[in-house]
Amino acid sequence: MTPLAVPTNAGDTAWLLISAALVLLMAPGLALFYGGLVRSKSVLNMMMMTFGATAAVLVVWVLGGYSIAFGDDVAGGLIGNPMQHFGLSDLVSGTADSWLSVPVILFALFQGLFAVITGALISGAIADRARFGAWMVFVSVWTLVVYAPVAHWVFDFSREGHTGGWLANSVGLIDFAGGTAVEVCSGASALALALVVGRRVGFGRDPMRPHNLTLVMLGAGLLWFGWFGFNAGSALAANHAAGLIFATTLCAGAAGVLGWLAVERVRDGHATSLGAASGMVAGLVAITPSCASVTPIGSLIMGAPAGAICAWAIGLKYRLGVDDSLDVVGVHMVGGIVGTLGVGLLGSPLAPTAVAGLLYGGAPTQLGRQAIGVVAVLAYAFVMTFIVGKVIDKTMGFRIDPEHEVSGIDLVVHAETAYDLHATAGARSGPFGH
Repeated sequence: MTPLAVPTNAGDTAWLLISAALVLLMAPGLALFYGGLVRSKSVLNMMMMTFGATAAVLVVWVLGGYSIAFGDDVAGGLIGNPMQHFGLSDLVSGTADSWLSVPVILFALFQGLFAVITGALISGAIADRARFGAWMVFVSVWTLVVYAPVAHWVFDFSREGHTGGWLANSVGLIDFAGGTAVEVCSGASALALALVVGRRVGFGRDPMRPHNLTLVMLGAGLLWFGWFGFNAGSALAANHAAGLIFATTLCAGAAGVLGWLAVERVRDGHATSLGAASGMVAGLVAITPSCASVTPIGSLIMGAPAGAICAWAIGLKYRLGVDDSLDVVGVHMVGGIVGTLGVGLLGSPLAPTAVAGLLYGGAPTQLGRQAIGVVAVLAYAFVMTFIVGKVIDKTMGFRIDPEHEVSGIDLVVHAETAYDLHATAGARSGPFGH
């Protein structure tokens, strides 16, 4: 039986176009955020890893990633047909637009931008020390063998004539915008890749402070702005659900700032700009899976503990000796776990997903479903990323030479420096700079 066609809605389409552009803006926002966090000798390389991931991921997404994530299931909820939407050719005419109120090709690229951000997040764990070519190969392969299958599990819902992924349909996981598929997946992958590449020269001994906190704050602001497209855009419609999700996203980011700063003030005696930016991200990470499941009050209750827990979690890397350079694991994996499990605790039956968490009189069933999703995605992403990273390391080498790492990866790899701090020898200037 052919499913009834859903007419394209101009308002919904306009909102998704804007949301997709907002998610794309998160990529340069992340580049600025990460670029400011590293030392000045590697800022261009750090930013290039995000820009390179944007290009590579989008290409492989169009060629096969979207098919793997949203094609008809071919393996018991584990993977979509990798050739079904090859090149998105079947979406060009619009004849496949029968199940959404927006063009499916727009939906496909909106989801592709989720893949971009997820892949780019991983780069923060291997800052200052990775070969750019190896990174480009890694993020391309990783998108196809790690992210796309996980997206199929989490985001691809079954409908008439189409079978989707196992976590969304068989388990009943609620992950509205990517707590597992984006945050836990990127964090677990970052942990695995950090172990493959190894620690930076001088880790735990030399100061490795952010070189430009102004860039960090600017990047954080762009991420917060773009996150509204990430979360509210996932409603795929300009409706009440999108409005509520906008509110919960805004509230959680604000609460995350306060939670992180409170920990800093008690622990260190100072509330820092880096802490404010990091707390904002932690709150947004936590609300990503739960943005359509909680009330505004619930989002505040979600965001503040997420900021506090992530502020504590980032210190574990020194105790464990794992050089997660920019705290991808401590913020994104931990924050993603908090937010995903939070659905089972703070879910309100008044919210769009209509799930009742334990604190709203619900049974522990949903909490168990959320936990299954976390464990499955974490384990799969870690193991597969470790394998992919190891293969690339053994075949082409993932790590730059130690002397190049010490002297500065920007100049060695890209033949550029971020800041020209040297005046031209012998130059003279008149009173008007001539």
